[in-house]
Amino acid sequence: MNNDTICALATANGIGAIGIIRVSGERSFKIVDKVFQGKNLEKVKSHSVHYGFIKDENEVIDEVMVSVFHSPKTFTTENSVEISFHGSPHIAKKILEVLIKNGARMAKAGEFTMRAFMNGRIDLSQAESIADLIASENEASRKVALNQLKGGISNEISNLRGDLLNFTSLVELELDFAEEDVEFADRSALNKLLNKIEDKLSSLIDSFQYGNAIKNGVDVAIIGKPNAGKSTLLNALLKEERAIVSDIAGTTRDTIEEILHIKGTAFRFIDTAGIRETTDKIEAIGVQKAKEKISTAKILLYLYDEFDSEPHEVIDFVKTFWREDLKIILLHNKIDLSGGYFENDFDKKVKAELFPKFTNSIIGVSAKEGTSVEAIKNELVEYIEDIKTSENTVITNQRHYESLQKSLESVKRVKSAISQSFHTELLAYELRYALEHLGEISGEFTNDEVLGNIFSKFCIGK
Repeated sequence: MNNDTICALATANGIGAIGIIRVSGERSFKIVDKVFQGKNLEKVKSHSVHYGFIKDENEVIDEVMVSVFHSPKTFTTENSVEISFHGSPHIAKKILEVLIKNGARMAKAGEFTMRAFMNGRIDLSQAESIADLIASENEASRKVALNQLKGGISNEISNLRGDLLNFTSLVELELDFAEEDVEFADRSALNKLLNKIEDKLSSLIDSFQYGNAIKNGVDVAIIGKPNAGKSTLLNALLKEERAIVSDIAGTTRDTIEEILHIKGTAFRFIDTAGIRETTDKIEAIGVQKAKEKISTAKILLYLYDEFDSEPHEVIDFVKTFWREDLKIILLHNKIDLSGGYFENDFDKKVKAELFPKFTNSIIGVSAKEGTSVEAIKNELVEYIEDIKTSENTVITNQRHYESLQKSLESVKRVKSAISQSFHTELLAYELRYALEHLGEISGEFTNDEVLGNIFSKFCIGK
């Protein structure tokens, strides 16, 4: 890490009651003291706040409060200063200019957090959790991010690595005595540990589906034939006229996306073009987009009505697009035209073909009147309950997920090597590989390209 002193606006851009500028680096006190009219900041106690003015030579820029933090008890572990000023973007710009003129430089995106990582204040997974905490949009994602910031996943991985490292050291020691054919690492005990690690890694990997849902939301595609009532249903779910509704089939030609939070989870509803064969080039593009949304959605709301559909159409559609990780909810629409919902021959035929493998939900709805909207929401919440994990630590980060998968593959190869009595050198190689992938999560094994990619996604000032 270089010895530059960095500065940046830590609060959001725009007008506010108060703004905060952060300064971090060995020369923080000296640089800020040059522009601060008040107490001598190089002589005050750590974690103290001081009143005064920021000046550019003889011109007063603003009346401020300055907080002083001595190394190493700071976020970056470096000397740090926070300047609280009246929240004008112009004042912020002027203060940053005068700090830079006196020896500081503008921080890069994520540079404060990167310094905290490089200086050993936090590990890489904790650094990433800070970005997740800032971006959290619901209570569940806030709790998961905070748990990871407190070292949730770090502790889990550290314990696994510690146990595995002990055995790896013994196996490495055997290589030094290869000619004597000695065995320091008990293979049966090692295998028992590997089983434990495999179970834990599998459990963490399985938690990613839930973690990804609470962090990024759940894509819900509203699908059906033209004029099935998809846009009307979207409006009913949102309780506003978001999508254009018309009796003319094929009105929706592009996808419309809206987010609705239900019991702490963000559901991203996607109203799609009606799926049918068409010679209209623009509508055909919309149909193709609808099919693409189906391929990435986690939940499918399929609308049909018995006045414009046949049972085999519903059955064929569901079987065509069904996949293991997709929840399909069938919505028998326009029940207002038939005097309410009751299970008739149409739905009996559908159930006979599709229950329980392809779906187990048929809800009678009237998108026009908003009937059964709460029942639909309950089904969506049930999806979250079904994928919820018993793990205290939940994986929400794609990078962690991929590293865990690689670690699991390595552990399985180590087990295979033991069962086949492979040479100690190969066993040691596979053990080192497993340790390396586990270390990627905390940042013990990483490279500049990975670090640059991670911290470039942070906002400047964090």
